[in-house]
Amino acid sequence: METTASHSIATKRTGAAYTRNGAVLAGSVALLLLAVLVGLMSGAVTIPVLEVWSALISGSDSEARQIVWQLRFPRVMVGVLVGMNLSIAGAFLQGIFRNPLADPGIIGVSSGGGLAAVIIMILFPAQIAYLPMSAFVGALAATVVIYLLAWKGGASPVRLILAGVAVNALLGAAMSGLMILNSEKVQSVLPWLSGTLNGRSWPHLDTLLPYSAVGIIASFFLIKQVNLLSLGDDAAKVLGTRVEIGRLLIVMVAAFLAGSAISIVGMVGFVGLVVPHICRLLVGNNYQILLPVSAVAGGTLVVAADTAARTLFDPIEFPVGILLALLGAPFFLYLLRKGVRR
Repeated sequence: METTASHSIATKRTGAAYTRNGAVLAGSVALLLLAVLVGLMSGAVTIPVLEVWSALISGSDSEARQIVWQLRFPRVMVGVLVGMNLSIAGAFLQGIFRNPLADPGIIGVSSGGGLAAVIIMILFPAQIAYLPMSAFVGALAATVVIYLLAWKGGASPVRLILAGVAVNALLGAAMSGLMILNSEKVQSVLPWLSGTLNGRSWPHLDTLLPYSAVGIIASFFLIKQVNLLSLGDDAAKVLGTRVEIGRLLIVMVAAFLAGSAISIVGMVGFVGLVVPHICRLLVGNNYQILLPVSAVAGGTLVVAADTAARTLFDPIEFPVGILLALLGAPFFLYLLRKGVRR
């Protein structure tokens, strides 16, 4: 009798959790669609919602269609993909490191891509077409270096974070030194270092889309692995997981996603830190729901921040990376203080 009652209560709680998580996911998708719509409407020329819809589905050569289809739509979609990539990368890193402060920017992955991109822009400007690939390769190279430095019969989460922080500082110093030695070329690099969606168009979307599709699909195949690793290495081993191989795969996918994102828009930070942490408070630690919610919320945040950055400061187009840093840095300090108190 008692067992039956306990089972009934557990079933009700599970059902309530599924309902709540489904509502959060549906709400996140609705917010993303709203952010996309506002992004298509807003700018130097405000376009009513009905005209936006007409511009998207009609083949007319109107001014509204040119603005929406050629300028705003690819920019907004790049923002969606960048937010998804960075949020998934951050969610993965926080899970396997079991640390809410882990994200691609803090542990050095983004800095690897940043240094590679700065080298191309300053030293080899004629090869600018290879910027996305170089930034992606730089992020992967930084990941490999971090993993090798942390390896000591295995790569524990603590050693990976410490190695990542050290590599991040080293790569940041290298970028600063390179810009000081080539100060006459710094002006062309600053917008990229700030993180911006300004000027992003169809070629950028075409470049980013296949990387994002591969990375996002691969991330869903790793949900079981990250769920187990988030329990701790010992628990994961007991449950039959090959810990080091699983962790390496997850770190590589996170680097792949983060590297492809920063290769297109530059050093956009704090998305991978803020979004997964907030989503975890809403839906819990199960990556079956946490991953899609984080992806959708990340796209929403980047698109909304970019829309605000290009409309609130008109006629100046504020870099979205700076605005996200202004929002993310206080949140990071809050998490840090909360951790110290604990």
